[in-house]
Amino acid sequence: MLIKVWSQAAAVAIFLSGSAFAQSTSVTFDGLKADASLPIELTSDTLAINQADGSAVFTGNAIVKQGVLKLSATTLRAEYSEANKTIETITATGNVLLVNETDAVQADTAVYTVGSSQVVLTGNVLMTQGAAAIAAQKMVIDLKSGTGQMEGRVTTTFVPGKKK
Repeated sequence: MLIKVWSQAAAVAIFLSGSAFAQSTSVTFDGLKADASLPIELTSDTLAINQADGSAVFTGNAIVKQGVLKLSATTLRAEYSEANKTIETITATGNVLLVNETDAVQADTAVYTVGSSQVVLTGNVLMTQGAAAIAAQKMVIDLKSGTGQMEGRVTTTFVPGKKK
């Protein structure tokens, strides 16, 4: 009898340990789809341009808008392609917030690669979709498809709906 109880407890512990240490999850972010062909507007309180390295640093209430997608942070650093003078990447640091019509993501940093329509958010990532929330250490969003991957101790909180 004791062996049966121990084997059942071991089986439950193994099952739970696999769930507890899950490190990534895939999610859909339909609200975070974006059209990379739309114009990109950057605004801030101050702007510093560095012609030597092809960058521009926007500080103070820094905001990037592209269609209905909005990325805000304390500082935004845009890096330009030397060949065609278009923005290749935008790095956001400090109080990062990525929002669209239905979803919002907070993080410590974000890197938006314009050509691939990919946003990589790292550090204390928290995404909210309505009343649900998902937290992790890293999130990669494909803005074309509206899909993403969250990694690093993923925690999901759902609010049960009421039956009618």
